[in-house]
Amino acid sequence: MLARVSRAAGSWAWLSCAAAPARPLRWAQRCVAAPVRPHSSRSKEKLDVSVFPVENIRNFSIIAHVDHGKSTLADRLLEMTGTITKTEHNKQVLDKLQVERERGITVKAQTASLFYNYEGINYLLNLIDTPGHVDFNYEVSRSLSACQGVILVVDANEGVQAQTVANFYLAFEAQLAIIPVINKIDLKNADPERVEKQIEKLFDLPEDDCIRISAKLGTNVERVLQHVIKKIPPPSAHTSNPLKALVFDSTFDHYRGVIASIALFGGQVQKGDKIVFAHTRKTYEVNEVGILTPDEQPTHKLYAGQVGYLIAGMKEVTEAQIGDTLYSHKEPVEPLPGFKLAKPMVFAGMYPVAQSEYNNLKSAVEKLTLNDSSVTVHRDSSVALGAGWRLGFLGLLHMEVFNQRLEQEYNASVILTAPTVPYKAVLSSAKLIKEYGKEEIIIINPAEFPDKNSVSEYLEPTILGTVITPDVYMGKIITLCQARRAVQKDIIYIDEQRVMLKYLFPLNEVVVDFYDTLKSLSSGYASFDYEDAGYQAADLVKMDFLLNGNTVEELATVVHKDKAHAVGKAICERLKDAIPRQLFEIAIQAAIGNKIIARETLKAYRKDVLAKCYGGDISRKMKLLKRQAEGKKKMRKIGNVEVPKDAFITVLKRQSDK
Repeated sequence: MLARVSRAAGSWAWLSCAAAPARPLRWAQRCVAAPVRPHSSRSKEKLDVSVFPVENIRNFSIIAHVDHGKSTLADRLLEMTGTITKTEHNKQVLDKLQVERERGITVKAQTASLFYNYEGINYLLNLIDTPGHVDFNYEVSRSLSACQGVILVVDANEGVQAQTVANFYLAFEAQLAIIPVINKIDLKNADPERVEKQIEKLFDLPEDDCIRISAKLGTNVERVLQHVIKKIPPPSAHTSNPLKALVFDSTFDHYRGVIASIALFGGQVQKGDKIVFAHTRKTYEVNEVGILTPDEQPTHKLYAGQVGYLIAGMKEVTEAQIGDTLYSHKEPVEPLPGFKLAKPMVFAGMYPVAQSEYNNLKSAVEKLTLNDSSVTVHRDSSVALGAGWRLGFLGLLHMEVFNQRLEQEYNASVILTAPTVPYKAVLSSAKLIKEYGKEEIIIINPAEFPDKNSVSEYLEPTILGTVITPDVYMGKIITLCQARRAVQKDIIYIDEQRVMLKYLFPLNEVVVDFYDTLKSLSSGYASFDYEDAGYQAADLVKMDFLLNGNTVEELATVVHKDKAHAVGKAICERLKDAIPRQLFEIAIQAAIGNKIIARETLKAYRKDVLAKCYGGDISRKMKLLKRQAEGKKKMRKIGNVEVPKDAFITVLKRQSDK
């Protein structure tokens, strides 16, 4: 390990700990644990971006379904404008997280400023690479509000998919200019004519407007840049107005605090300015501003219409909320519309595999939530699994990405329980209303589910789901949707082979294994996307599980009354397989209130008491069997069933084999 001793001519001089002069033990420990500090961006020469008037600025985003070539197109645009050097290693340049590169998805919005000369005029093009998945819908909508236009990328082979539709409507509702681009025309099975017809039918965009490209080979990508300049309007912002900027993303740097990505809608900002955040009402002094190329490049100032980053000594990401407005403390302005706090849609319990790992996992969760303010964390504990947390996520993909980042970046292994959704209960009992201070409460833990006698109605979250599938699989998918209590809202034929189905789903029917089942039924061809559709009244019940009459709190779950028997039976069967046999019989029961709805019996180990009887009278055998039965009965009264940790993990964990 190396220890820093001096800095000369812009580079660090290093000295090994072995060669370091004699110091106390603490110094040596610090030396071993010291992280290698990267070169500060302050050493870079500052750019002057005042040479770009507002009419020469274009702010745009690329939106697409997963794996339609969004990041590849971004790489080619960066290469063509000279932002990055052209090498064979330029793959997913803007996707910086390991999980993004492995899964081929974008999780964090990234920005890159491109300089492009067109017809003798220098333009500043700000590309905002947004996440494509519905879980990050709010981040996408905030990123789009910083743009004036979008490039809608569609795969020439796959055609229009579910997230293509969802992202198009986000851009359409924001009244942005839309440039349709058909990618992967170099593929053997590409059919751009069919895709052009789909785009015209679904989005009412003329076939002639579509640009056919191959982002991988760079074919026609120059035309995309020219269309960005011609079709996307410049931002309507003026430097003479008071400072008004939108925060559309934020990341945490361990040395400099929070780095906020901002889009200026008016005024200008520079180092030393005092700024205020509209939501938190906190004041900060600006330490650094700049643009991303895609690395940080400090500038003297940022001007109206431009997109860049800002560092102002903020210690937590929650201080720079996505969608918040910042302004000069001398000139308060009206906040930009559309701000809302992140709302968790899915909750799951997270516990360390061994309790000795609790502190390490706590540190890892705290560090990861510094970079992801949309995760909500509540302390939780369980008799079986020990101390842990109840975490709230934006959706299933968000939960999986968070878990994967914990494992990859912090080497932490965790037990993640099956996801649940937040239910609501409208209280009728005056005593409970006084206790909670409100009539409507949110339930995220089944153990806190209120009794039916004190509730006028229960509400469950719903989503509007869109499924796009080849029509040969339509019958199977309709059957699947009906089995999940979904209500059909619409059915549209996109072309001769593909159909779009719209259903209203209860969220808890989708969270565990709906997507996997859909993919297996359609041989991987169907795509699924959803949006929040509010809450609706539902006949919900709390199901308890009993072992020999004793309730096991950790296994309590909330289900719809119609599905209670099937769910209860399935969990009883899983418990029967997971709990080790005892010397006495164990009754495993699922109960709603006092009513038992499902039961499995775990047979006792039995000694063969008749082994010593060779013939003889039947009464002798009956006497021995009766004595054994009495012993078992007595043992059952005094014996406790200890559910081992492995059994809890088997039952509570997500059933990935479904």
